[in-house]
Amino acid sequence: MLLSDKDIKAKLDKGEIKISPMPDLAVALGPISVDLRLGNQFMVYKRSEQAFIDVRSPETFENLTSLISKSSEESFTIHPGEFVLATTLESVEIPNNLAGRLEGRSSLGRLGIVIHSTAGKFDPGWKGKLVLEISNIGPVPVKIYPEMRICQLLFETLSSETSQPYTERKSSKYKYQESPLGSKITSD
Repeated sequence: MLLSDKDIKAKLDKGEIKISPMPDLAVALGPISVDLRLGNQFMVYKRSEQAFIDVRSPETFENLTSLISKSSEESFTIHPGEFVLATTLESVEIPNNLAGRLEGRSSLGRLGIVIHSTAGKFDPGWKGKLVLEISNIGPVPVKIYPEMRICQLLFETLSSETSQPYTERKSSKYKYQESPLGSKITSD
């Protein structure tokens, strides 16, 4: 069951859901979601002579990306067909009885900007900034800006509290994420 705006606000007020820095809820709180803003770091995949990425070979991940930082006044241009990793400005803590679901904003989707490819679920016990897998599937480059509202976070109630919160699982690879992190699939 999805939480309503009233339930989200109540859980924020009680500190059950934590978002820092807190967005202006007069603007960010929707009927079933809270809008989060774009952080200022972007992990960009470099064009290289490398023929492929081997998910079992850490060497193929070396020198594959670079990290770019922008101020809130500087734009970041996403070209058609491009894929970058970013995070939300806000850090989020999700309690052990809820899951988070990340969705893009319709206004950006109508420009061809996709906010996540597959990683739209945030497990109970998540703590950190949310990763954004940003792609431009449209025909025209689009400029985006740090601190703009970029995505929506929805919360779903679990049937019972999990016994495996994300931050307590040894296999969780992206605990306490503060900046865009590349794939850690080689640690599977």
